[in-house]
Amino acid sequence: MRLKSKAQRGRCTELCSGLGLCVVQLLTLVAASPARAQALTAPAVAAAEPAVAPSAAGPMLPALVQGGQMGAGWRVVTLPRQKPPITRYAAETVAGRSALRIDAVASYGNLVHEPSSPVLPPRLAWSWRVQQGNARADISSRTGDDLPARVCLSFDLPLDRVPFIERQLLRLARSRSGENLPAATLCWVWGGSAVQGQLLDNAYTRRVRYIVLRTQDEPMDTWREENRDVLADFKRAFGEEAPTVPPLVAVIVAGDADNTGAHSVAYVAGLRWLTAP
Repeated sequence: MRLKSKAQRGRCTELCSGLGLCVVQLLTLVAASPARAQALTAPAVAAAEPAVAPSAAGPMLPALVQGGQMGAGWRVVTLPRQKPPITRYAAETVAGRSALRIDAVASYGNLVHEPSSPVLPPRLAWSWRVQQGNARADISSRTGDDLPARVCLSFDLPLDRVPFIERQLLRLARSRSGENLPAATLCWVWGGSAVQGQLLDNAYTRRVRYIVLRTQDEPMDTWREENRDVLADFKRAFGEEAPTVPPLVAVIVAGDADNTGAHSVAYVAGLRWLTAP
């Protein structure tokens, strides 16, 4: 179709620019297993601690920290030619607990585990704390879309369940990355000014949805325990698109500060599947 007026051409240019921005952000937010992304794999550990087992029979989840360093089975994933620095992940003992330190300095990067089985246990539990929050974080806005800590699960939601416009953006993002980027990512988050318990779409893409467990008003340097009903939370976030929970494709632990340019420090420990409360 030929554009007959300057105004039409201008609107087309604006739309294409907006689509490009959305694609870039979609790649940034949901690139859980990109072969083209830079992957910093944890070094092998000679005497590794055992993986964290569920409370009953079920799949294993690798320990975040093993033998005083980042656990095997996890890797730091960034974008190709990423401009912001990479969020730093390291092992540290905090208040007697072996924990993963998440140090975000105007940075971005996800710590990702890709399970060998798509089986999804009913519950996910972990401990976390924030040592230094990000006062600029506001996950309802693009400029403030940073968090000291988040724990996420990505799912292989069929494309025919995704709304039309979002489906096209996801197809474009997959084409650009050469990867089968997940169509549904659920994150439990700590940080920002949102109301505790609130469900929010990510400011850039509805393919990522947040449940706010802890806000920036939570006391610092205090361990908090989480035990989430994964099936119930997924249905709350994506139930209108998925009558059943799709296969699991990635487990993600992350913190970032690239949009605000701030500095945050958080810790996560004891991430594990549970088959009973």
